[in-house]
Amino acid sequence: MNFYIVDVFAESKYTGNQLAVFTDIGNLSDQEMQQIAKEMNYSETTFIVSEDIKNGGYDVRIFTPKEELPFAGHPTLGTAYILQQEVIKQIAERIILNLKVGQILISFHYLDQDIDLLWMQQKQPAFSQEFAVDTLAKVLNIEPSEIDSKFPIQEVSTGVPFIIVPLKSQTALKRIKVNQDKYFELIDNTQAKSILVFCPETYNPENNLSVRVFADYLGVPEDPATGSANGCLAGYLVHYSYFGEESINLRVEQGYEIGRPSLLLLKAHKKDAEIEVFVGGKVIMVAKGEFV
Repeated sequence: MNFYIVDVFAESKYTGNQLAVFTDIGNLSDQEMQQIAKEMNYSETTFIVSEDIKNGGYDVRIFTPKEELPFAGHPTLGTAYILQQEVIKQIAERIILNLKVGQILISFHYLDQDIDLLWMQQKQPAFSQEFAVDTLAKVLNIEPSEIDSKFPIQEVSTGVPFIIVPLKSQTALKRIKVNQDKYFELIDNTQAKSILVFCPETYNPENNLSVRVFADYLGVPEDPATGSANGCLAGYLVHYSYFGEESINLRVEQGYEIGRPSLLLLKAHKKDAEIEVFVGGKVIMVAKGEFV
């Protein structure tokens, strides 16, 4: 099988979130795909099931080191990039990936002949249970007063659910050290198995928000760039008018605390009774090879 390694939501090589993409997978079983994802040991590994278009899109499957996911952000953009570069091999304005969650549309923006940015439209955000400030303060090992109580701590999904936690400062964001016992106790009774925390203070003054994502349940103690979680965040920010408006166009940084600085672009706006969510970023090829 051919495979490719890309950095997604990266401004340069060796930043952003790593992704392995496999093509020519033949008749790999579910178990074999899971074993390969564990061998690669990135946040996610994707498998292009067929290079033939079905129902207008390409069948793709996404695995963490521990389990298959119905949707994930950086694997969606990274896989679309590989499809355009290595399968289609010509300029394409957009393609569709057929994922377990449904069809996801990805659009390409070019600089001359090269892809500059990729954007994906995520599913309509769904808002579910809220959580007590004290509960998440104990999970994150911070003070309850460091959580911004003007906005709820809430489970949000645009395909995969995340618990969204608003913080007041970057000082609190940096100090987080997840209490594993409290974390697993919390997610034992939730759909969401991962936590996104954010604050309005940033490392880079050009950016609008700083984010961290914790997903130890999925085999990812901390993720450097999480497109699915940031899609949930985009919906949350619009739903609760975090910036006082019904639309956003933001630069979000993630991964600085673990040495993988990443940049995610978020756009969202209210349209009738719904919220449209778009997440974008750059993809950079790092390596290609053959799995034997």
